[in-house]
Amino acid sequence: MASVANTYARAFADVVFSAHLDAVRAIGGLQSIASLYAESADLRRVWENPAVPADQKRRLLDAIVQREGIDKAVRNLVAVLMDHRRLPYLGRIVEQLEKELDARLGFAEAQISSARELGNAEKQALEAQIGKATGKKVRVLTSGIISSIAKITPPIGVLNVAAIPAPAPAATSVMRCQASSLINCPMLDPSEAPI
Repeated sequence: MASVANTYARAFADVVFSAHLDAVRAIGGLQSIASLYAESADLRRVWENPAVPADQKRRLLDAIVQREGIDKAVRNLVAVLMDHRRLPYLGRIVEQLEKELDARLGFAEAQISSARELGNAEKQALEAQIGKATGKKVRVLTSGIISSIAKITPPIGVLNVAAIPAPAPAATSVMRCQASSLINCPMLDPSEAPI
Protein backbone atom coordinates (compact mmCIF):
# COMPACT_ATOMS: atom_id res chain seq x y z
CA MET A 1 0.00 0.00 0.00
CA ALA A 2 2.79 2.43 0.87
CA SER A 3 4.41 2.08 -2.55
CA VAL A 4 1.05 2.62 -4.29
CA ALA A 5 0.45 5.80 -2.30
CA ASN A 6 4.04 7.00 -2.80
CA THR A 7 3.94 6.36 -6.54
CA TYR A 8 0.74 8.32 -7.11
CA ALA A 9 1.79 11.08 -4.69
CA ARG A 10 5.15 11.60 -6.43
CA ALA A 11 3.54 11.53 -9.86
CA PHE A 12 0.90 14.08 -8.89
CA ALA A 13 3.53 16.28 -7.22
CA ASP A 14 5.33 16.28 -10.58
CA VAL A 15 2.08 17.44 -12.22
CA VAL A 16 1.60 20.17 -9.60
CA PHE A 17 5.07 21.58 -10.24
CA SER A 18 5.19 21.12 -14.03
CA ALA A 19 1.75 22.73 -14.50
CA HIS A 20 2.54 25.44 -11.90
CA LEU A 21 -0.59 24.60 -9.92
CA ASP A 22 -1.34 26.07 -6.51
CA ALA A 23 -0.18 23.26 -4.19
CA VAL A 24 -2.48 24.32 -1.35
CA ARG A 25 -5.50 24.41 -3.66
CA ALA A 26 -4.61 21.00 -5.14
CA ILE A 27 -4.25 19.44 -1.69
CA GLY A 28 -7.51 21.07 -0.60
CA GLY A 29 -9.35 19.64 -3.60
CA LEU A 30 -7.98 16.16 -3.00
CA GLN A 31 -8.81 16.39 0.70
CA SER A 32 -12.35 17.45 -0.17
CA ILE A 33 -12.87 14.47 -2.49
CA ALA A 34 -11.15 12.09 -0.04
CA SER A 35 -13.43 13.32 2.72
CA LEU A 36 -16.56 12.85 0.61
CA TYR A 37 -15.37 9.39 -0.41
CA ALA A 38 -14.62 8.36 3.19
CA GLU A 39 -17.92 9.69 4.57
CA SER A 40 -20.34 8.49 1.88
CA ALA A 41 -21.00 4.77 1.64
CA ASP A 42 -23.21 5.44 -1.41
CA LEU A 43 -20.40 7.25 -3.23
CA ARG A 44 -17.95 4.45 -2.42
CA ARG A 45 -20.48 1.86 -3.60
CA VAL A 46 -20.90 3.59 -6.98
CA TRP A 47 -17.22 4.39 -7.60
CA GLU A 48 -15.97 0.93 -6.53
CA ASN A 49 -18.66 -1.08 -8.32
CA PRO A 50 -17.34 -2.57 -11.59
CA ALA A 51 -20.95 -2.97 -12.83
CA VAL A 52 -21.41 0.82 -12.90
CA PRO A 53 -20.21 2.17 -16.28
CA ALA A 54 -17.02 4.27 -16.16
CA ASP A 55 -18.66 7.25 -17.89
CA GLN A 56 -21.39 7.32 -15.23
CA LYS A 57 -18.72 7.34 -12.48
CA ARG A 58 -16.89 10.18 -14.23
CA ARG A 59 -20.10 12.22 -14.62
CA LEU A 60 -20.62 11.93 -10.87
CA LEU A 61 -16.99 12.96 -10.29
CA ASP A 62 -17.39 15.90 -12.69
CA ALA A 63 -20.50 17.08 -10.82
CA ILE A 64 -18.58 16.99 -7.52
CA VAL A 65 -15.59 18.77 -9.06
CA GLN A 66 -17.81 21.49 -10.53
CA ARG A 67 -19.76 21.96 -7.28
CA GLU A 68 -16.59 22.15 -5.16
CA GLY A 69 -14.57 24.22 -7.66
CA ILE A 70 -11.75 21.66 -7.83
CA ASP A 71 -8.91 21.87 -10.38
CA LYS A 72 -9.01 19.68 -13.50
CA ALA A 73 -5.67 18.05 -12.59
CA VAL A 74 -7.15 16.85 -9.29
CA ARG A 75 -10.21 15.54 -11.15
CA ASN A 76 -7.93 13.67 -13.55
CA LEU A 77 -5.97 12.06 -10.72
CA VAL A 78 -9.18 10.85 -9.06
CA ALA A 79 -10.41 9.52 -12.43
CA VAL A 80 -7.16 7.57 -12.88
CA LEU A 81 -7.45 6.18 -9.34
CA MET A 82 -11.03 5.20 -10.10
CA ASP A 83 -10.08 3.48 -13.39
CA HIS A 84 -7.26 1.54 -11.71
CA ARG A 85 -9.32 0.66 -8.61
CA ARG A 86 -7.02 2.63 -6.33
CA LEU A 87 -9.64 4.84 -4.66
CA PRO A 88 -9.34 2.96 -1.34
CA TYR A 89 -5.79 4.41 -1.17
CA LEU A 90 -6.96 8.00 -1.69
CA GLY A 91 -6.57 9.11 1.94
CA ARG A 92 -3.03 7.70 2.12
CA ILE A 93 -2.18 9.26 -1.26
CA VAL A 94 -3.25 12.67 0.05
CA GLU A 95 -1.04 12.22 3.15
CA GLN A 96 1.94 11.20 1.02
CA LEU A 97 1.31 14.07 -1.39
CA GLU A 98 1.38 16.56 1.48
CA LYS A 99 4.74 15.15 2.60
CA GLU A 100 6.11 15.12 -0.94
CA LEU A 101 5.07 18.74 -1.60
CA ASP A 102 6.47 19.84 1.78
CA ALA A 103 9.79 18.18 0.96
CA ARG A 104 9.95 19.78 -2.48
CA LEU A 105 9.01 23.19 -1.08
CA GLY A 106 11.64 22.91 1.68
CA PHE A 107 9.33 22.51 4.67
CA ALA A 108 10.13 20.41 7.72
CA GLU A 109 7.52 19.35 10.24
CA ALA A 110 8.25 19.68 13.95
CA GLN A 111 6.43 18.31 16.94
CA ILE A 112 7.15 20.39 20.04
CA SER A 113 6.63 19.19 23.60
CA SER A 114 7.44 21.23 26.69
CA ALA A 115 7.16 21.04 30.46
CA ARG A 116 4.64 23.90 30.38
CA GLU A 117 2.29 25.50 27.89
CA LEU A 118 4.22 27.72 25.48
CA GLY A 119 2.89 31.07 24.33
CA ASN A 120 2.64 31.98 20.64
CA ALA A 121 5.77 34.13 20.79
CA GLU A 122 7.74 31.25 22.33
CA LYS A 123 6.45 28.81 19.70
CA GLN A 124 7.45 31.22 16.94
CA ALA A 125 10.91 31.65 18.49
CA LEU A 126 11.30 27.86 18.60
CA GLU A 127 10.15 27.55 14.99
CA ALA A 128 12.71 30.14 13.95
CA GLN A 129 15.53 28.44 15.86
CA ILE A 130 14.61 24.98 14.59
CA GLY A 131 14.45 26.41 11.07
CA LYS A 132 17.88 27.95 11.51
CA ALA A 133 19.30 24.67 12.83
CA THR A 134 17.76 22.53 10.06
CA GLY A 135 18.02 25.02 7.22
CA LYS A 136 14.34 24.47 6.37
CA LYS A 137 11.06 26.28 6.82
CA VAL A 138 9.38 24.74 9.84
CA ARG A 139 5.72 23.85 10.25
CA VAL A 140 4.71 22.86 13.78
CA LEU A 141 2.37 19.87 13.77
CA THR A 142 1.43 19.89 17.42
CA SER A 143 2.70 21.18 20.66
CA GLY A 144 1.97 19.65 24.00
CA ILE A 145 2.98 19.49 27.61
CA ILE A 146 5.10 16.66 28.92
CA SER A 147 5.41 15.93 32.61
CA SER A 148 8.86 14.37 32.36
CA ILE A 149 11.43 13.67 29.72
CA ALA A 150 10.86 10.29 28.13
CA LYS A 151 11.62 8.71 24.81
CA ILE A 152 9.17 10.27 22.38
CA THR A 153 8.86 8.67 18.95
CA PRO A 154 7.31 11.01 16.38
CA PRO A 155 6.01 9.88 12.98
CA ILE A 156 8.73 9.14 10.43
CA GLY A 157 10.05 12.31 8.85
CA VAL A 158 8.89 14.56 11.69
CA LEU A 159 11.44 16.42 13.76
CA ASN A 160 10.59 15.89 17.43
CA VAL A 161 11.60 18.61 19.87
CA ALA A 162 11.28 18.52 23.66
CA ALA A 163 11.52 21.87 25.44
CA ILE A 164 13.18 21.38 28.80
CA PRO A 165 13.11 24.50 30.98
CA ALA A 166 16.48 25.11 32.62
CA PRO A 167 16.91 26.28 36.22
CA ALA A 168 15.63 29.78 37.00
CA PRO A 169 19.00 31.58 37.00
CA ALA A 170 19.77 30.59 33.42
CA ALA A 171 16.22 31.39 32.25
CA THR A 172 16.64 29.42 29.02
CA SER A 173 15.08 26.34 27.54
CA VAL A 174 17.28 23.66 26.05
CA MET A 175 15.86 21.92 23.01
CA ARG A 176 16.98 18.36 22.22
CA CYS A 177 16.28 17.50 18.60
CA GLN A 178 16.03 13.99 17.27
CA ALA A 179 19.30 14.60 15.44
CA SER A 180 20.97 15.10 18.88
CA SER A 181 21.71 18.77 18.29
CA LEU A 182 21.01 21.34 20.99
CA ILE A 183 19.08 24.55 20.53
CA ASN A 184 18.95 27.23 23.25
CA CYS A 185 15.82 29.34 23.36
CA PRO A 186 15.56 32.27 25.78
CA MET A 187 12.33 32.27 27.76
CA LEU A 188 10.20 35.33 27.29
CA ASP A 189 9.39 35.73 30.96
CA PRO A 190 12.18 34.54 33.31
CA SER A 191 9.78 34.64 36.28
CA GLU A 192 7.95 31.67 34.69
CA ALA A 193 11.05 29.47 34.76
CA PRO A 194 10.58 26.45 37.02
CA ILE A 195 12.86 26.19 40.03
